[in-house]
Amino acid sequence: MAEREIITAEFHCHTVYSRDSSNRIPALLKTARERGLGRLAVTDHNTIRGALKAREQDPELVVVGEEIMTSRGEILGYFLEEEIPPGLPPLEVIARLKEQDAFIALPHPMDVLRHGWHPEDLQALLPHVDALETFNARGLSKRYNRLAKELAEEEGIPQIAGSDAHSLVEVGMAVVRLPAFSSADELRAAVRSGEIRGKMLSPVDHLKASLMIGLGRLNPFREKQE
Repeated sequence: MAEREIITAEFHCHTVYSRDSSNRIPALLKTARERGLGRLAVTDHNTIRGALKAREQDPELVVVGEEIMTSRGEILGYFLEEEIPPGLPPLEVIARLKEQDAFIALPHPMDVLRHGWHPEDLQALLPHVDALETFNARGLSKRYNRLAKELAEEEGIPQIAGSDAHSLVEVGMAVVRLPAFSSADELRAAVRSGEIRGKMLSPVDHLKASLMIGLGRLNPFREKQE
């Protein structure tokens, strides 16, 4: 069997369908291509509407994802066709994702400042997830990434990275180099040989991102420029 092409994948980014993001879809897709991404998982907060629109525009690039706020913390689902509503118990969200054969990951699991998980809840979820996000470029401290990496290694769970991009400045800041994939099952296999590459968002870029997001919120034509 021929070896799969190695690509660079971004597993965590947002569009204007997340109210705290300024990324309009055409600009996001263009930026991702310019930065050499082979796969872009669009993971808006509690909706897949933006991801579906993005996939219509570039189906070879986009993976439909969702960052779901459960009653206890956040869960990432990939290769979705049905939206998961927010506020459900974590294990119910997991069950609904498994019904879609989604790839399941926990974003910034140790970051207590950004919906990180209580240790007891986290331990209950670990047997049910496909990966932990062990490098998130938006964290305010490298410590949370280090703790997530240590947990993943201890539990033998595959690792992913994501820029968590809410602005174009951030797209591709944290990525995974891994074999090309086109389904959740292929991703489960590919991620085991993945190589994480990334850098943390600097204070200056945090400021730039905040300004871009603020301007995006004020734009009266925001929804028309998706």
